[in-house]
Amino acid sequence: MRSRKFLKAEQARLVWDAPGLLAGVDEAGRGPLAGPVVAAAVILDDTRPIRGLADSKTLTPLQRERLHDQILAKALCCSIAQASVEEIDTHNILQATMIAMRRAVEGLRLKPAKVLVDGNRLPTLDVLAEAVVKGDALIKAISAASILAKVHRDRLCEQLHTEFPHYGFAGHKGYGTPEHLEALLKHGACVHHRRSFSPVAAALTRTAAGASLVIETQTAMPMVIATVETVHLDLRAAP
Repeated sequence: MRSRKFLKAEQARLVWDAPGLLAGVDEAGRGPLAGPVVAAAVILDDTRPIRGLADSKTLTPLQRERLHDQILAKALCCSIAQASVEEIDTHNILQATMIAMRRAVEGLRLKPAKVLVDGNRLPTLDVLAEAVVKGDALIKAISAASILAKVHRDRLCEQLHTEFPHYGFAGHKGYGTPEHLEALLKHGACVHHRRSFSPVAAALTRTAAGASLVIETQTAMPMVIATVETVHLDLRAAP
């Protein structure tokens, strides 16, 4: 009779489940019309668990801020990186997101044995990596990364608000809300807007048309110099 020990199956460790540190990666800011896309990478410390980790979109701003500080205090290491507006317009938002994710992983103080990335795409990395759909709700390390990326980008938008308060960045965080679109219509685009995004491109087109109209009006009616200058400053596209 076969021994009982042969009746119990043992799971063999697969090559892609190599032991070692596990890093979670997520991004914030793919959809907004302005500002950089931000990515974070986190390696949690199993001996210092953090309660309440979840997809950052399901948390209140206060919960995110509280967890943000705990993650920085308790994780083995964290890294936050970004891809600029210029990189977004040059490479497209998907590729810029991959660039930010790669930078976040490369910025980790400790090298992970495996990286788990939220979504269905992977950046180019020199370590083992796996894409996990809805990973920000399933994998604690990815949840932590989503929180760090979200809080960091929200703070960046608050800084943009102090520079350009008429766009309302502190409220909509760069997303295409009715208020933001109205501000684009009124003021044109600023240096932090993503020119490759259609609402911003439309604003730049209106700005160019307005600039042509200003030149024609100035030639025909040189008496309206002050009015022309005011409209020009409000509507000209940033270089």
